[in-house]
Amino acid sequence: MKRLRSLLPLLVLAAIGIAVFASGVLERLSPEALYQQHVMLQQQIAEHPLLAALIHIGIITIGISTGIPGMVVLILAGGMLFGGWYGALLSSIGVTCGALVLYGASRFAFGEHGESGAPALVERLRGGYQDHPVSYTFFLRLVPFFPFGGVTVALAWLRCPLWLFALATAFGGSLMTTIESLLGAGLAMNLEHDGKLDASLFSDPWVLGPSFCLALMALIPIAINRWRKARPGPPAPPPQH
Repeated sequence: MKRLRSLLPLLVLAAIGIAVFASGVLERLSPEALYQQHVMLQQQIAEHPLLAALIHIGIITIGISTGIPGMVVLILAGGMLFGGWYGALLSSIGVTCGALVLYGASRFAFGEHGESGAPALVERLRGGYQDHPVSYTFFLRLVPFFPFGGVTVALAWLRCPLWLFALATAFGGSLMTTIESLLGAGLAMNLEHDGKLDASLFSDPWVLGPSFCLALMALIPIAINRWRKARPGPPAPPPQH
C-alpha cells in the first residue's frame, strides 16, 4: 500500500496525459488548424494578453509533466500565435515548470529505491553520472532526440540535485523552445503568404534557419563522442625499479 501511495502522483500524471491525448486536442493545434482560426485567436490574445499567456504556459506545463507525445506541436503553436521570441519565453517557462512537476513526482515515487533495481539504461548512465554530474545533466538535456520526459525520470532516479536539474532544464529547454518557436513563427508567415504548407516553405529563411539549428543540435552526441576519443589518455605510471 505504501508503494502504491508513492506511485500515485505519477499515475495521476499518466492518466491526465492519456486523457488529453485521447481527446484529440493536439490535432486542433496543427499549423493548418491554427491558420484557419488565426485571426480569431489573435484577436483573443490581443484582448486578453495575460490570460492567453498563462493559458499557454499552463498547457505546456501539463503536456510536459504528463509526457504527452507530440509536444513540439504545442511549442510550434506558441510560436505561431505569440511570435517566435515571446512564444519561446512562454514555452520555456511551461517546459521548466512541467519538468519540475514530473521530477518531483518521480523522486517521490522512487523514494529510497534509486540505488537498486534501476532500469538498464539508468544503470549504464549511473557510473559516468556520479563522476561528472554537471556535464552529464547538461548533455542529456541538450540532445534533442532524447525523450524529454524519459530524461526527466532518469535524472530523478539518478538523484540529480534539484538546483542542477532546474538549471539544466531551463537552459536546454530554452534552446529547444526558441528554435521550435521561431520555426512556428516561420510557418505562420509562410501560411499568411501562400495560404498553404508545401515544399516551398523550406526555402523560407524563417523556416530553414531553425530547422538547421535543430539538425546541428542532433549532432551534439557525435561531436562529444569524437572529442572524448581525441583526448589523450592519462599518463602512464613511471616504471618501478
